[in-house]
Amino acid sequence: MITLRPADQRGEADLGWLNSQHTFSFASYYDPQHMGFSALRVINDDLVTPGAGFSTHGHRDMEIISYVQSGSITHKDSEGNIKVLSAGEFQLMSAGSGITHSEYNASDSEPLKFLQIWIQPNTLGGTPGYQQKHFGQNEGLTTIASPAGERRDEKRGEKGSGSESGGFELKQDATLSQLILAPKSELVYQIEPGRKLYIHQVAGQLSVEDKSLTPGDGAKITDMQAITLVNASNSQTTALIFDLP
Repeated sequence: MITLRPADQRGEADLGWLNSQHTFSFASYYDPQHMGFSALRVINDDLVTPGAGFSTHGHRDMEIISYVQSGSITHKDSEGNIKVLSAGEFQLMSAGSGITHSEYNASDSEPLKFLQIWIQPNTLGGTPGYQQKHFGQNEGLTTIASPAGERRDEKRGEKGSGSESGGFELKQDATLSQLILAPKSELVYQIEPGRKLYIHQVAGQLSVEDKSLTPGDGAKITDMQAITLVNASNSQTTALIFDLP
């Protein structure tokens, strides 16, 4: 079964310096029908004005992924990491037993657009961790994060799978993949028994079986053995695929 989560039905927070679209309940936005999906708890689509950002605050027992779509982030945390993330980069911060951090738009003139993603871990406590990488723009599937940090693309797609190694290590039985499809191309994603998928559309248009996704749209997929992902447009399309327990 495929259930759409349209972009224009998401929750919204407009704080002046921040405009955030919430796929799932977050902060002042509460919807009992959208509390998360499996271990996926948060997808916030954030637009931050120049020079503004999130002051120092704390987290624990959460796997927090940031994906920069445009602009750049200045990140500082209590583990001593001082980093800048540029457009196209991913970051995974494992909060573990507790971590504080801040995130600011690194530019005084350009807006920052990024996705903030929270995944609930299957182990609590432990030493906080930090991982950061640009995974490139290879067509097909690129594993961003998985339980052992390995790539499992060859099992997932029948066409266009990537080949590099070096995904993030995630403290959950889940895999996050970047999907890039060239114009007029498709990929068949095999789903293991008992698994669920969530697809978040980043850029371009994507058909998931008979459903169409545009930027910001999502799709919950349950009780299916495989799905066909089609880019019928004349432009490249990009999506994130969460393979969940």
